[in-house]
Amino acid sequence: MNMREKQLSYEYFFEGKIMKARLDQVELPNGKTAPREVCEHVGGVGVLPIDKDGNVILVRQFRYPYDTELLEIPAGKLDHGEGESIADCGARELKEETGCTAGRMVPLGCVYPSPGFLTEVVHLFAALDLTEGEMQPDEDEFVEVVRLPIAEAENMVARDEIRDAKTALALYRARLKNLF
Repeated sequence: MNMREKQLSYEYFFEGKIMKARLDQVELPNGKTAPREVCEHVGGVGVLPIDKDGNVILVRQFRYPYDTELLEIPAGKLDHGEGESIADCGARELKEETGCTAGRMVPLGCVYPSPGFLTEVVHLFAALDLTEGEMQPDEDEFVEVVRLPIAEAENMVARDEIRDAKTALALYRARLKNLF
């Protein structure tokens, strides 16, 4: 069965720095039409740092949309222009948020955080062979570095204490790739 929907029209309602919101009208496979709300996002990168002692390095930060602090892998937006590769973005975010640089970046694939309306693609990496240094957070970024044994981070996912999708998936995929 062909499930593809065909865009008939679109109208933008908001255009910001990292996202745009639009309303589309689509033709469904059965010939009927339906509205689709779409949030276009620049995309991002998330990095799971794994140190030589078998710990993961996460960051705790306040997330305004949820009005709470979350524990996450270092991550950021692909908003530095076309000259910055996905891997370079990951390395930049790792350095900014944790002070670490990686001797090796292992791709962990991509994740679609909310495919019902959001175009964001988050590219995931594991950062290995770490060298530690000084954090360089953005001026509007306030993060606390949290170092946890891998098993504890995985248990926190199981206990619903880590709710961030990119973090849970990065831990799972790193486990499947036998990176720890």
